[in-house]
Amino acid sequence: MGVIILAAVIAAAGILAGLDLGRKINLRHPLPLTASVLVFPNVILLGWWFYRTASASLSPPLAAAVLAVTSLFVFYLWVRLNVFPRREKKGNIKPRFALRVMMGGRFLCRTGLWAAVLEVPFLAVSYVLLRGAVPGAVFIANAVCGAGIVLFILWNGMLRIFFTSKRLGVFWRLLMFFTWWLPPVNIFVILSACRLVYEEYDFALYKENLNSIRADSEICKTKYPLVMVHGILFRDLKFFNYWGRIPRELLRNGAKVFYGNQEAVGTIAANAEDIRKTILSVLKETGAEKVNIIAHSKGGLDARCAISTLGMAEKVASLTTICTPHRGCRFVDKAASLPGWFYRFVADIFDAVFRKLGDRNPDFYNATRQFTTASSEAFNRDTPDSPLVYYQSYMTMMKGPASDPMLGPVWLLVRALEGDNDGLVSLPSAQWGNFRGVLVSGSGRGISHGDIIDLKRADYRGFDVTETYVNMVRELREKGF
Repeated sequence: MGVIILAAVIAAAGILAGLDLGRKINLRHPLPLTASVLVFPNVILLGWWFYRTASASLSPPLAAAVLAVTSLFVFYLWVRLNVFPRREKKGNIKPRFALRVMMGGRFLCRTGLWAAVLEVPFLAVSYVLLRGAVPGAVFIANAVCGAGIVLFILWNGMLRIFFTSKRLGVFWRLLMFFTWWLPPVNIFVILSACRLVYEEYDFALYKENLNSIRADSEICKTKYPLVMVHGILFRDLKFFNYWGRIPRELLRNGAKVFYGNQEAVGTIAANAEDIRKTILSVLKETGAEKVNIIAHSKGGLDARCAISTLGMAEKVASLTTICTPHRGCRFVDKAASLPGWFYRFVADIFDAVFRKLGDRNPDFYNATRQFTTASSEAFNRDTPDSPLVYYQSYMTMMKGPASDPMLGPVWLLVRALEGDNDGLVSLPSAQWGNFRGVLVSGSGRGISHGDIIDLKRADYRGFDVTETYVNMVRELREKGF
């Protein structure tokens, strides 16, 4: 009889594990998962009780063998939960590895919280029913072991989320780090992080599905190639793209993308000459008659100068400026009033740094002073728009200093001086040509001067950075550019 019981236990464990590995069943569905999270934290108590019960009807060797087989199956479930916690449904677009790890972390966090919720009443009921039959040392050891197991599941999930999620940001990561030991605060933080992770995952699947649907549509295949022109304090680097994931998305949808390759802290005139050379190079390489320019921040001023003063009007079909300070920045007026020796000292430091980074003739002093409202007024007067070029502009807006902590202090200053802004440029200053409106997110965060170029490679609730540019270029195509 004992051998039959052992064989039945071995067969049952083997069949369940085989069916789970073969994806015929899923042992992480709610019912078996609930049973698992009751077993894992109470392996000492359940193992002791199971062995005592089995020993009453089986010989000690057979009882030990049955316990060993059962323990192996429980160990399989434990490894399955903690190493491969999530299984994607058949037929879905297979998410990237990082997304699968992230969602596995969300599953583990929720499982750990569920295990903690079940553990307290289970221990209470077990103690009431078995306190006369089970030694107190077993209860104590079981409680300590159970707490450790629940924490392990939670930490496994939190670490997966911590290192793979892009949407959490610094704020939620700090909260997770400093509140994990503070119930019920940690429960709120974990559940909030799980919500953000699910939104990120859902958005990523939407993007992958969207890309698969329009894989051959080439909606960004414009008549003229794109030249993307960066702003101040950046260069077009090979290993860190100023525009983040945006060019890759445009290329995937049929665009031809080139870069301005102007200097990081060059003056408008100097950078305009670099852009002129780039335009001629692109036209020679592609055989196109004109280019479309998409410029961010100071890049818009550099591009306008190249068009209007360096004879590029006939070679540029359109200029799209994004968060460009066409009318200057009043906070730069304040900075320009600082003592000249101090401004020169700071400028020399920046020039030395950017000379090392590749600038041939960095000129931080004059390049930044061109952002004053007086210089901008003179520039606009001397650089009229060409009737041959279609000009349009976009703006973003932060909704508060917390929208982007790096730009928060500047946002407060610009807000006091000029009103609504993106952390650097005010709304009135960014409007030029056909103003297409303010780009904002659907949440309370807002979109900053850096967010709109995908500087952080992050996704924001209610705003798709890369899709914004896809639509921007698609509209240029529809206009015949």
